[in-house]
Amino acid sequence: MKQYILNRFVSGIIVLFGLSIFTFALIHMIPGDPARIMLGQKATVEQVELLREQMGLDKPLVTQYIDYVSGVVKGDLGTSLKTGRPVFVEITERFPATVKLALVGIGIAIILGVATGILAAKFNNTIIDYTITSLATLGMSLPSFWLGLIIIMVFAVKLSWFPIAGGTGFMDIVLPAITLGVLSSTTIIRLTRSGMIDVLANDYIRTAKAKGMRESIILFRHAFRNVMIPVVTVVGLQIAALLGGSVIIEQVFSWPGIGTLAISAISSRDFPMIQGITLFMGFVYVTVNILVDLLYGLIDPRVDYSALKEGA
Repeated sequence: MKQYILNRFVSGIIVLFGLSIFTFALIHMIPGDPARIMLGQKATVEQVELLREQMGLDKPLVTQYIDYVSGVVKGDLGTSLKTGRPVFVEITERFPATVKLALVGIGIAIILGVATGILAAKFNNTIIDYTITSLATLGMSLPSFWLGLIIIMVFAVKLSWFPIAGGTGFMDIVLPAITLGVLSSTTIIRLTRSGMIDVLANDYIRTAKAKGMRESIILFRHAFRNVMIPVVTVVGLQIAALLGGSVIIEQVFSWPGIGTLAISAISSRDFPMIQGITLFMGFVYVTVNILVDLLYGLIDPRVDYSALKEGA
């Protein structure tokens, strides 16, 4: 297991290294002078040259990249052109709000997805199953911004049960969390349902039923436990995505997280901020994926990490 963790750590470093090259190249792939693009066409030549010097764009590319990576290793992601504050500080101030929304949203998704997925499998090929799978398919095809706007119109505008947007309190998080939870649960529903149907057809499940074992114990202790690994994998990927900032949902509900920060950076052409957010999101993805891999052994002691290593 230690060797597997080491291999995953090394592979994560390689991924982040590649991502650092991508984020660095982001500015230089833009046609024209990045400094001119940021300042606009009305900026003077002196202003453009000053910004180029501040950003280090007057140096050779290799020197620029070395300076960039050196700063990243030290936790320096640059300075925001919009606010003049360190990018890392801006991100860490917004990250707790994103974590809060992501955890509540994924909690709703797990409860809703697992419960309805098991229900659909239990009543396979019945009206209950058809209804759940149809709703899950519909949910996968719904645009997130459309669902968010509908929820706002119904529960915030028409019924006035919740504030429309902009806060970070308990009442403010309900609508965006429900939106995220419903959208994220669709994949969990389909995965849980298909896995449970396969497991419930096994001989040991029929034997347990023949012995008179309670159905709840059969479903959750024996059947669902064998479906948990693929479900955990999907949940881990969704958590990583949400921790990176659910851009559309945060924008719709004006939630002050990483997503709205990214939209603001893009609209204001704050390239250091865009670079920092991209690299930060990559770090979150790598970290969460490694943690999910380590959870496999806790869920199922039969997991052989040497086999995972060979299959990787």
